[in-house]
Amino acid sequence: MNEPKTRIGRRGPVPGDRSVRRVATPTALLFRFPFAGPWGEELAQASQELASDIANEDGLVWKIWLEDRETGHAGGIYLFRDAAAASRYRQKHERRLAAMGLTGVMVDAFSVNTELSVLTMARAALGEPSASEIPSMATMTIRP
Repeated sequence: MNEPKTRIGRRGPVPGDRSVRRVATPTALLFRFPFAGPWGEELAQASQELASDIANEDGLVWKIWLEDRETGHAGGIYLFRDAAAASRYRQKHERRLAAMGLTGVMVDAFSVNTELSVLTMARAALGEPSASEIPSMATMTIRP
């Protein structure tokens, strides 16, 4: 029997086989742009509506708000469940920042290495159970 060859020597999924579940790769966006302020609590108060809109973005897992008063830059790190959600948001947010008069916006998109991220404490952020949430054999009850 002739098995199809792949780069890793394993038989891959059959094209058109819908029984194969594709796992989405989380995607991170890093936005950075010149910003004159406001900063800190004043920014938090002024951005409540924006934050609410971002929080309701389809596919968003979380956002971390960034600010650097010394260099006059602000931005954010966003984690999305997949590249498609990140791409949609990137386009929307670039238009929004331009409408706010912000220029010099830099955006980078990154695929998330989930395996390594889980090892470096990102387990909860990626939706993986923490070590304490994974039942050990000692605490599991096995019923016939």
